[in-house]
Amino acid sequence: MNMRAAWAAPTGNLYQAALAKGIRYGSSTATWQVQPDPDYAALYARESGMLLTEDDLLWYRLKPTQTSPLDFSYGDQIVSFAAGNAQPVLAAHLVWDEGLGDGWGPDALYNLSTQDARDLLFGTIQQEVTHYAGQVMAWVVANEVTDGRRKDANGFWTVEPWYQTIGPTFVEEAFNLAHQCDPNALLLINEFGFETGSNAAARRTSMLKAIDYLQSKNVPVHALGIQAHLNANGFSRQFDTAAYRTFLSDVAARGLSIFITEMDVQDDGLNADIPSRDAGVASVYSQYLSVALQEPAVKVVLNFGLSDRYTWLQEDFPRRDGAVRRPLPFDENLQPKPAYTAILQAFQNAPARTPL
Repeated sequence: MNMRAAWAAPTGNLYQAALAKGIRYGSSTATWQVQPDPDYAALYARESGMLLTEDDLLWYRLKPTQTSPLDFSYGDQIVSFAAGNAQPVLAAHLVWDEGLGDGWGPDALYNLSTQDARDLLFGTIQQEVTHYAGQVMAWVVANEVTDGRRKDANGFWTVEPWYQTIGPTFVEEAFNLAHQCDPNALLLINEFGFETGSNAAARRTSMLKAIDYLQSKNVPVHALGIQAHLNANGFSRQFDTAAYRTFLSDVAARGLSIFITEMDVQDDGLNADIPSRDAGVASVYSQYLSVALQEPAVKVVLNFGLSDRYTWLQEDFPRRDGAVRRPLPFDENLQPKPAYTAILQAFQNAPARTPL
C-alpha cells in the first residue's frame, strides 16, 4: 500500500527522524481533544504522522446502546481531521469487550444468545468497515483477545464475551469479514502485557500460538499491534530484553509487520518531583525503544496521546500521591519533555528499514 505521497504534511522532529529510518511515528487522538483545543490540534498536525482513533470508533460513540443504529458522525469527523493533516488512519477497534459506555449493562455482551451475538458483532463490523473502506490504512480487528493464563490451546482468552457467546472462531471470522469489506487495508491483532510482569512470557507465547492458528486457517492477519503501556516501577529490572527481542523476531519470521500502537509510561515507582520523574520516564522510553527498534519489522510507533494534557492514565490510574501523571513526550503546556528527547534519539539510533 503506497501512502507515501501523503507524507508531506507533518513537519515535527519525531516524525521526520522516524521517517528517515522507514518508521511511521504518530499518536492516538479523539474529536473531544482536538476540536475544542486548537493549540493541541496544531501540535498534533505537526508532530503526528499517523492517527490512531482513540475514542471515536469505540461503541460508546458508534453504538451507544444495543439497539442503536450506528452513529458514524464522530468517526467521520476524526477521519476527516486526519485526511486534512495527511495522516494515515489506524482505526480501532472492531472486536473488543470494552469501550461500551453507560448505555450497556455490565454483562450485556455475556447475556447474548449465539445468534444475537453474531448478528451484533458481525453486523456492526460489516457496516463499519464498509463505511470507511478506502479511507483508513489499517484496522485493529481484534483487541485483547489472547491471555497468558485463561486461554485455550491456541492462546485465545476464554473469558472474552465473544468467545463465550460465538465461540473461538469469532477472531478469524472478524478478520475474514474485515478483509472482505476492505481488501486493501492492513489488519491487526492488538495486545498488551508483553514487556514486564509475571505473566509477560506466557502472554508472548499465547500470541505466537494465536498467530500460528490464524495463519493455519489462512486468515488475513497482516500485523501485530503491541500496545506498549509501560510501567516505570521496576522496568529496567523486569524487562527481559533478550526474550523480548526474540519475541519480535518470532513475529517477524511469521511474515507480520509490527505496530507499536499505544506507547506510554505509567510513572509509578518514581518520585513525585518533576525533574527526577521526567528523567525516569525518559529512561523507560530509551530502554524499551532501544530493544524494540532493533527489529526491522517494527514499522509504526504510536504514542497513546502526545501530551500529558490528554492521557487516559490520569483518569483511570491516578497516582496515589496526587501528582499529575506525566507519561507522554509533551507536557500539559505542549512543551517537549525528556521523554521527547529519548524517543527522538531512539529513532536517530535505530537501524533503517523498508517502510510500509
